[in-house]
Amino acid sequence: MTKDPYAALRYPEFRYFISAQFLFTIAILIQEVVISFYLYEITHDPFALGLVGLFEAIPFISLALFGGHLADKYDRKLIYQICFVVVIFVTVLLIISVNPGFGLHLKTSQQPPFIYLCVFIFGVARGFYHPAWSSLKPFLVKPEHFSNSATWSSQFWQAGLIIGPTTAGFFYAYLGLVNTLYAVLIMLVLTLIIASLIARKPVENQLKAKLSESLKEGIGFVMNNKIMLYAIVLDMFSVLFGGVIAILPVFAKDILYVGPEGLGMLRAAPGAGAVLTMFAAAYFPPTDKAWRNMLLAVAGFGVATLVFALSSHFIISVVALFFTGAFDSISVVIRQTILQVLPPDNMRGRVSSVNSIFVSTSNELGAFESGVAAKLLGTVNSVVFGGAMTLLVVGYIYSQSKGLFSIKLVRKAS
Repeated sequence: MTKDPYAALRYPEFRYFISAQFLFTIAILIQEVVISFYLYEITHDPFALGLVGLFEAIPFISLALFGGHLADKYDRKLIYQICFVVVIFVTVLLIISVNPGFGLHLKTSQQPPFIYLCVFIFGVARGFYHPAWSSLKPFLVKPEHFSNSATWSSQFWQAGLIIGPTTAGFFYAYLGLVNTLYAVLIMLVLTLIIASLIARKPVENQLKAKLSESLKEGIGFVMNNKIMLYAIVLDMFSVLFGGVIAILPVFAKDILYVGPEGLGMLRAAPGAGAVLTMFAAAYFPPTDKAWRNMLLAVAGFGVATLVFALSSHFIISVVALFFTGAFDSISVVIRQTILQVLPPDNMRGRVSSVNSIFVSTSNELGAFESGVAAKLLGTVNSVVFGGAMTLLVVGYIYSQSKGLFSIKLVRKAS
């Protein structure tokens, strides 16, 4: 039977899901890019950029397991709706704090702490909405279309990674910070409306265990599935050391001299590489030889990171970041498919929350690590160090996981 590359897109609620995710990604990335660039402009300190990741990671990591417990016990739709409202509130606070037209406008010296407070609140919301939102996806398509839905979900998310940063750079340059945040606010409200079109999804065998038993069960499930555990750990350490997104404002302003417009292009380049790769993955799924492809993709990510670190030319830097996104997208599709195929329905929220903690550790704590390393080693040397560490991690995981090469990711329809 011929495979249908558009199978998941034929489900209306899945289209609502990826549309809301697409808009939310654009909005959050625009906000993140303009706030980061503004923060670096007023502080001239890469460590200040690293603190953004830290203040988001602390509440998210602290709450994600509890959020996964709630997602398996209560109404997931209500949880993510409340959290989206909180994110909208955070944007309103940012607008008030930087807009001279409001009486609560803060002095420049007071703005970084307030920005960190807003990021912290966003981290709290993310600790609850991410498990509820992520665990919703398998209920929107039939099991035989899980891999296809993972590909399309990742592709729309990566498209947001292109449009968000690119738009942010030009908005910041031509509309200014405050008007850009107003645009973000509108997109977040639309996200809430579209997400609300998805019907509630009751879970069979609803969770009745106590909190401590529930969390232990979710962690134990991940730890006892080697391909899931190694995939999560591999992604965590590669992005923790190899990620450069947090310190791109430093490259844009002080190394490549391309300003906010160039920053937008640098931030969008990984997403562009990912979207093209995701489109190809809809026709040629990387899950056929999942573990081999996972290791090769993360190794390619490390090599592309090293090229970016050593480049002093804008075009070469953009191309290198393009390939980091292309390679990373392959591992994303494989990991998302693993997370849809293996967990039972009544554990999806908790398994998603465990995965989210690892991902947050790599992204947000990775951003903090990038800021600290750039402060101590210098910006370029810190990225060289990260790329080299990524390759070392791949080598070690390969030596420990040779038995996973024969595993096939298939879940039959029930």
